[in-house]
Amino acid sequence: MVNKMTASKTCMSIGLDIGTTTISSVFTVGKSLTAEETSTLPNSSFLPKKAEWESLQDPAVIAESVINQLDGMLDRHPDTQVIGLTGQMHGILYTGADGEPVSPLFTWQDRRGNVPCFDGKSVCDLLKDRCGVHAYTGYGFVTHLFHVLSGSVPNGVESFCTIGDWIAMTLTGRKKPLLHSSNAASLGLYNVEKDFFDVSVLREFGIREEMIPEVTPDYSCIGTYRGIPVCTAIGDNQASFLGTVRQAKDTVLVNMGTGGQISVFSRKPLSAPGIEARPLFRDAFLLAGSSLCGGRAYAVLKDFFKAFAEASGLPCDDAAIYAVMARLLEEREKTEESLEVCTAFDGTRENPGLRGSVRNISVDNFTPGNLVYGVLSGMADELWQLYRSMEIGQQTSGKQLLASGNGLRKNIWLQRIMSERFGMPLTVTERAEEAACGAAVAGLIAAGLVSVEEMLGL
Repeated sequence: MVNKMTASKTCMSIGLDIGTTTISSVFTVGKSLTAEETSTLPNSSFLPKKAEWESLQDPAVIAESVINQLDGMLDRHPDTQVIGLTGQMHGILYTGADGEPVSPLFTWQDRRGNVPCFDGKSVCDLLKDRCGVHAYTGYGFVTHLFHVLSGSVPNGVESFCTIGDWIAMTLTGRKKPLLHSSNAASLGLYNVEKDFFDVSVLREFGIREEMIPEVTPDYSCIGTYRGIPVCTAIGDNQASFLGTVRQAKDTVLVNMGTGGQISVFSRKPLSAPGIEARPLFRDAFLLAGSSLCGGRAYAVLKDFFKAFAEASGLPCDDAAIYAVMARLLEEREKTEESLEVCTAFDGTRENPGLRGSVRNISVDNFTPGNLVYGVLSGMADELWQLYRSMEIGQQTSGKQLLASGNGLRKNIWLQRIMSERFGMPLTVTERAEEAACGAAVAGLIAAGLVSVEEMLGL
């Protein structure tokens, strides 16, 4: 049925984005992705922590929120032609023979992969020492390996997948997950050139290969919900790119939200410190680099000023503090020597133990305004350094910056600093729900209503 759809029909799609803190949906019309309706609700599924390093969510709570949003949109838009899915990458939940979860969702923020539980070493340490593999805590196979080594794999496990994949299973009645390569690669221990997991590493640690989920490199429809085709879930980084970028070869996508991220289109993978080659579609990749603290660095500075104001007995709220920080930027006196702020307050993926710093302090430049400016510059510089690795490795240069995420959308100073640091004009995307729109695009591609080449200007 899906393959008989023709591109001459009006493209009507619903995209769902299951984020860490919010769950969003969008109904789009046409290849221009005109958003006829959007909805965003809090993701209130976090479970109490039993350990400081845990980050768990209840998949049943997530599913209820997703289905309520989706049913409401389908009731209002019964002509929807396809449903696309995306969501937080890296994290996993375990599924049983009936396709139902037998564990909570271990999110990408879960840090058990860095806990030195095994003769003083962490899972990430063991992977590096025994296999020469750099893997990051919060990535699905790191989480799974922790459970294998600690004997805590839940009973009745048949497989595991991301939350987006499990929602796709729930909507379509599938018993086994089918992962798009964008989500599969996000679990770690993945060979992007062969488009499958690195089985040799898995065997080294005795991981049961029959548990490994099936993978496809194509956007494909895997079943139906209320008679409407449902596309395989895709990674949220790839979805944001699909939902915003229309000239893929010339565009550098920067995102600043809870974390920071930079993404560049490539026809070949790249191996460099801090850079991941993530599958986008068959024989195409996103080169992605992430700053872990990202937009939170600015919030950390806000909290610093707020604590001082409260200690001084001054009434204040977050909005008032941010307004003062903006005024400090406007009024600051430039000095010949700038404050140099490293905003790796949460470390980096390569070096979790790294911490931020403030350098080059003088009696002339150590002012609140310069500190605010220095933090914004540090946020931009983290992403620029990652981009330089991509630029050198690919021997190509972007022509324009496309900015997404509220950390950039709401901060004109960060936009200016980012544009100056990269030496490119910067445009802020008009779409607030970039990932949900990208999920809608993936659905349209899977349904044969558009091609990925025309959507990305290739």
